Amino acid sequence: MTKANILRRTCWVAVLATVFLSACAVKAPAPEPAAQTVPAKPVHPACQPAAAGDQLAGNWLSKHRQKGVVGELRTLFTLQADGSMAYTEQVKRPNKPSQGLNESGCWVRKGNDLQIHTQESNGVITEPGDPIYENHYNIVTLTARNLVLRDQSGTTYRLTRMSPGYRLPF
Repeated sequence: MTKANILRRTCWVAVLATVFLSACAVKAPAPEPAAQTVPAKPVHPACQPAAAGDQLAGNWLSKHRQKGVVGELRTLFTLQADGSMAYTEQVKRPNKPSQGLNESGCWVRKGNDLQIHTQESNGVITEPGDPIYENHYNIVTLTARNLVLRDQSGTTYRLTRMSPGYRLPF
């Protein structure tokens, strides 16, 4: 073998050894990313239980039509005795899937005033104290089966008591 062949072979062996060793080399662990500051989720106060035997506790359904809206509006107030609430509103249109709003939070009755405080809207935690998520309704009529509410804009809701566990159909 000539010196040139030996040199060529030695170079190839060196290259292959370098590739092999670099593939086997242990990589140092990557440095951990700096701790990122995650904004704190808003904290809402706990719901206050309703007065024992309050007739407002229950499921209340309203079905009505509104000028300028194609289809029927369905509104379900679910007022629990523990002070929690769920508010669901759907637009039911012919030959189209329902569209809606799902909110949860707390409710409180102060005389003839029903106050709804939304804490979560369509799965997103709301900002405490934001007035858009605080609604007041005047209790016009309340019987065992019927409830009439009037909101601050003057809209009247005529609601019927539904069975416990009632949910709006899709």
